[in-house]
Amino acid sequence: MGKRDELIAKYAADLKSKCGMEPDMDLLTKVTIGCGPAIYNADAETVAASDKSELETVKNNFLVKKLGLTDGPALMDAIDAVIETYGRSERNKYRAVVYYMLTKHFRKEAVYG
Repeated sequence: MGKRDELIAKYAADLKSKCGMEPDMDLLTKVTIGCGPAIYNADAETVAASDKSELETVKNNFLVKKLGLTDGPALMDAIDAVIETYGRSERNKYRAVVYYMLTKHFRKEAVYG
């Protein structure tokens, strides 16, 4: 099992245990691959939920550019809901898990089709 497969298994475990959802492994794999080399960097693989500029980056680079959504208050509300689901006190909020939940939230799985 390669490093990426190990990370995908870790993300799936987070989705089950911390977020209470059964992951779609095919979609999770595609979202993880879509994160690129960021998943291998300790700083970049997580989302700093308390950092407003980090959340703006998630909104602009992922929701608007990647998923093709129109900017508006609903995007930040969705990010906030995902952070709440993950657990605000959870120290490591993995980027791939956050992106996966946002993809599901907006029903944009087709982007990874």
